[in-house]
Amino acid sequence: MSFRDDNKAYEAWLATQCDVVADDIKAKHKLMKTNAFMFLRATYFRWARKIGTWCPELMDAPKLLCVGDLHLENFGTWRDADGRFVWGVNDFDEAAVMPYPLDLVRLAASIRIAPDRAVDNRKAAAILIKGYLEGLRVPQPALLDEGETWLRPYAIGTELEAGEFWEKLGEVKKYPLIDGKSDGKPPREIVQLLNASLPKGTTNILYRRRIAGGGSLGRPRYVAIADWHGGRILREAKACVPSAWTYVHGKQPSGLLELARGKYRAPDPFLDIRNRFVVRRLAPDSRKVELNERAATHIEGKFLQAMAFDLASIHAAGSVGVDVLRRDLKKRPRGWLYNAAKTAASEVEKDFKDWRSKRGWDDGGGGRW
Repeated sequence: MSFRDDNKAYEAWLATQCDVVADDIKAKHKLMKTNAFMFLRATYFRWARKIGTWCPELMDAPKLLCVGDLHLENFGTWRDADGRFVWGVNDFDEAAVMPYPLDLVRLAASIRIAPDRAVDNRKAAAILIKGYLEGLRVPQPALLDEGETWLRPYAIGTELEAGEFWEKLGEVKKYPLIDGKSDGKPPREIVQLLNASLPKGTTNILYRRRIAGGGSLGRPRYVAIADWHGGRILREAKACVPSAWTYVHGKQPSGLLELARGKYRAPDPFLDIRNRFVVRRLAPDSRKVELNERAATHIEGKFLQAMAFDLASIHAAGSVGVDVLRRDLKKRPRGWLYNAAKTAASEVEKDFKDWRSKRGWDDGGGGRW
């Protein structure tokens, strides 16, 4: 199946799972033309369908609940139940049971095609393996106020330091209204679940649609912004749909919360699934870290090692056990991750070039915040 046909089929399937926002799909089509990295982010359904053909040698590996859509920008920060500042994988929308090496390969492939990458591909693959083995040995979360303080500059960046998060939020009136009305509200059930996630005593609650993400563009996404004890707070509700892995390989239960609340995690207490929507707190200390134009300064050895460590801590809680994962890694040939990532990245770039070459697509408009 060509990428174009696959994309149409996936979008038709998505429309059976949620009330697709047509303008956001147009924005996604435009985003997919930006560069190969953004294309990778936005097309996990294609990866799920083709990775077994691209890298068949990986498909007999032990299977466990995996992240699925792992890449350089699938990491972020949050506060755990004790208020500790945590960094790690923070998007499990595509979680599903699959061969465990696929998470490592997708992360390595995203490094290969990231803009202005600063690490040699072979070295990056070796660093990921090293970090993954360390994570299997001592699985644990990355706590930015104690053990992993060195991660803070990478995790926080200039947005938090400059207060740009709230500055952008102050421009909320520029973002899409609901039903074109300044006082429009989401459906009643969405209002109820957003309100239920806010603390008592909030005032001046404002509801808006939100345009954000890559692969999730097109799903309904709402925010509630409110005043509380002298400041603003924010909650998001995003439609929860089955993983694209299950779209290709067969239905299975959502693994989102199981991974997010895994044995070796310090979970976000605000993250939950209610009425088929993923609800979470958003704030300068609880958000996805997007590398964007600063990617070259972030893609350094120690940072990549931390990413693989966090992934291993997620896998270590899986059903097969750490010893099984270690034995499987040991028997894999030298350079397996480098070679698999090279193959997969090359195929992604072919699809990207094909997408950019097509004419007649309505890119639409839309912005992201």
